[in-house]
Order: sequence, then structure tokens, then C-alpha cells
Amino acid sequence: MTDYKEEFINLLMSTRREGIEYVIEDLEELGFFTAPASTNFHSNNEQGLLEHSLKVCKVGLMLREQMILMNKDLENQLPLDSVIISTLLHDVCKSNIYKPAVKKRKNKYGVWEEYKGYDVDYSKFPLGHGEKSVIMLLRMGLDLSDEEIMAIRWHMTAWDLAFQSPEMRANINTAREKTPLCCLVQTADSLATNMLEQKPVL
Repeated sequence: MTDYKEEFINLLMSTRREGIEYVIEDLEELGFFTAPASTNFHSNNEQGLLEHSLKVCKVGLMLREQMILMNKDLENQLPLDSVIISTLLHDVCKSNIYKPAVKKRKNKYGVWEEYKGYDVDYSKFPLGHGEKSVIMLLRMGLDLSDEEIMAIRWHMTAWDLAFQSPEMRANINTAREKTPLCCLVQTADSLATNMLEQKPVL
């Protein structure tokens, strides 16, 4: 079985960002490497967040390569290290919000049964989604570019509650126009989640 953690760390270290080793230490302490990616949706299993982040990165790198083949100007607008940083770290806000729980559901025969799942607790740092990831990374000492901040902040697109606000929708659209990285991370996240990831068995 692939060592997802080693692959994740090697990719992050390849960016040669100053202090990236301390970011990795903080992720370890937060429980990033064992957390699920959701409670009831995609990759709701131990290490699900790690697996999801790697899949988003791999899709993002593939998209970068293909887009540059079609438009050489994008090479300078999609630096390799920025794609890796933005895709691998877009969901660090999920590192410590899921707690193992025993839940109940009806099986295919209509009989109630217990199963292992997760509950979510936002009380430690109750912020939104993308902006929380940005703030956490900046607090870890990671020097993010403006493009990386926008890509991570707005990666949820219409799934972000802020999208209900006309002002926030305008901000998302402006960010996508300003940097292709924003569009790339949004697309990679959507493709990985909806086409590549394990869905819960009901």
C-alpha cells in the first residue's frame, strides 16, 4: 500500500519553502495525517483527509501540465510550488474538527445497526472553511503568495456559505479572473471529490 504520508511530505518538501518542515510538524500535531475528509461525504475514513489532499494535488498537477501545453503563457502563472502548496494544504482547516463516534443506521433489511463514524466539532477555532485554512497556514509561518491565499480561500466556490452573498460571489469571480491558480484548485478539488473518492456505503 502506498505510504500516503511519505508521499505528501516529499511533495511539500519539494517546494523548498522556508519553514515547510515546521508546517509539517504542526500538521502532525493537529492530527492532519489521520483525520477523515468529512463526516458523511467523501473520504470519511481514517487518513481520508490525507488521501483527499494528495488526489487534489495529483489532479492539479495533471491539469497544470495539460493547460500549459494548450497555453504556454500559463507556465509563469501556475508555478509548480504554488500548485503543490495550494492543493495539498487547501483543507488544513479540517485537521482537528472530526471526532470518532458510534452512530446508528438502518441496514438494507430495515434493521438498526451501529457503525463507526465521525462527529464534527468547530468550537476550537470557529471560522469558515477556506479562510480558516489560510489563517492556520500563516500562523504556522508559511509565506503564502496572494495567488495562493486566493486559491485556498475560494476553493469551495458555490459550496461555501459565503457564496450566498452577492459581494462574496463577486470576490470569488474576481479571484478567478486574477489568477488561474484559483480556478485550477477549485477544479482539482471538485474532480478529486466527485470522481475519484470513496463515498460512504449506506
